[in-house]
Amino acid sequence: MTPAIRLLLKHNITFTSHLYPYQERGGTAHSAHCLNVDEHCVIKTLIMEDERRQPLIVLMHGDRKVSTKELARRQEVKTITSCDPAVANKHSGYQVGGTSPFGTRKIMPVYMESSILDLPQIYINGGKRGFLIGMTPTEVQRVLQPTLVEVAIEG
Repeated sequence: MTPAIRLLLKHNITFTSHLYPYQERGGTAHSAHCLNVDEHCVIKTLIMEDERRQPLIVLMHGDRKVSTKELARRQEVKTITSCDPAVANKHSGYQVGGTSPFGTRKIMPVYMESSILDLPQIYINGGKRGFLIGMTPTEVQRVLQPTLVEVAIEG
């Protein structure tokens, strides 16, 4: 059982488990195809950091990218960049490709693309490669209490 699942059970969150054959560099397109769901509903968990190396989590639609310039502007910092995989692993406690926003090693601020709330069901990593959990976006909001942002750009 992953730390993510332990946290969700502790908070009595309703979710479904979805396993799929992990593919290196397959990304959300691969997992969406395997689960026969729209890639827009597969949510990426991205570990990023600002210029002071302060980590943060961004939740984004699988078929979109993050405008790091817009996110930095909203945070009132100079820059935001993706973390090196080893650094992301250190902050989250999860291996890249299996990063969940739930039960991270380090507590980090969470930013969620606001349009995720418009979806009836999302699929987000459950804490290991090849493992997504299905849940409502409002449950994600209840547990993580993310800051809602509008930083999506066409991927």
